[in-house]
Amino acid sequence: MTWWLGVVSRDHVRRAVELGIAQIGHGAKAGLSRMRAGDGLVYYSPRVSLDSSVPLRAFTAIGTVADDEVWQANEGEFHPWRRRVNYHPAAAEVPVERLRPDLDLTRGPNWGYALRRGLLELSAHDISCIAEAMGAADVGGVPR
Repeated sequence: MTWWLGVVSRDHVRRAVELGIAQIGHGAKAGLSRMRAGDGLVYYSPRVSLDSSVPLRAFTAIGTVADDEVWQANEGEFHPWRRRVNYHPAAAEVPVERLRPDLDLTRGPNWGYALRRGLLELSAHDISCIAEAMGAADVGGVPR
């Protein structure tokens, strides 16, 4: 099992949770194709919305990839690639600053540059810390 960190604005995360899907990289297929059924996904939202400069910098959702299908949605002129995800219904948003001293992800001085890729693997230590802070330590596959 692999745990992934997707970097997406909070308004897009909320829509993804509502629809039970994952969409990253502005609808690109490549990142989603790296995931497998049973893998975990945590969203980090640097901003409140894509078009806003209002910072958020928080972990905003956590779930498990439901199956191995990557499919293309039809939203008029926009055709994003998606995956089905079972999100933890009671997961709380957690500011990264609260966990920053404890995470492998945030150890280096320029840790935010790695987030520009939009999708990266999380260490077992990090997912354990993040899931516990979000109140989602019971999500399948979270290391104890």
